[in-house]
Amino acid sequence: MTKAMYPGSFDPITNGHLDIIKRASKIYDEVIVAIMENVAKKATFSAIERRSLIESCIKDMPNVRVIIGEGLTIKLAKKEGCSIIIRGIRAVADYEYELSLATTNMKLDDEIETVFLVARPEFSFMSSSIAKEIAHYDGDISGLIPEIIKDEVLDRLK
Repeated sequence: MTKAMYPGSFDPITNGHLDIIKRASKIYDEVIVAIMENVAKKATFSAIERRSLIESCIKDMPNVRVIIGEGLTIKLAKKEGCSIIIRGIRAVADYEYELSLATTNMKLDDEIETVFLVARPEFSFMSSSIAKEIAHYDGDISGLIPEIIKDEVLDRLK
C-alpha cells in the first residue's frame, strides 16, 4: 500500500490545492493532507479550523485524511508510514523553492521520494494569499476557493 503525504499550510485550502489532492488520491492508496505551520506566515485560520475546512472539501474521497503536523515534514511522513511527499508546482519560482526542499529531504531521509504535480493552467496563478487578499477587498473569490467553504472564508476575511 502506497501512502503519500501532501503537506502545506492550506490557509485556506484553494481549488488548486483541492485539485492536487484529487489527482493524488487517484494515484496513491492513501493520501494524508498534513497541515503544517509556516513560521514565516501568520495564519488566518487556526490549524483546527483549517482541518475542518479541508475535511468539508474531501468528504467524497475515502482514501484521503487530514492531520495537523508539526516539526519537520520528512519526520512526520516517516512517522505516518508515507513513502511519498507530494508537492504542487505552479511556476518556475515554485520549482526552485520545491527543489531545494526536496533535495534537503533526500539528505535527511533518502527512502522518502518527493513527487511534483504540476498545477492545471487554470490554477497556476492561485495561492491562499491571493485569495485572501481578493476577499479582504470584497473581490469575487468564486473559482478560487471551494464553493462548500466560500462563505466561511469570506466571513473571516471581511
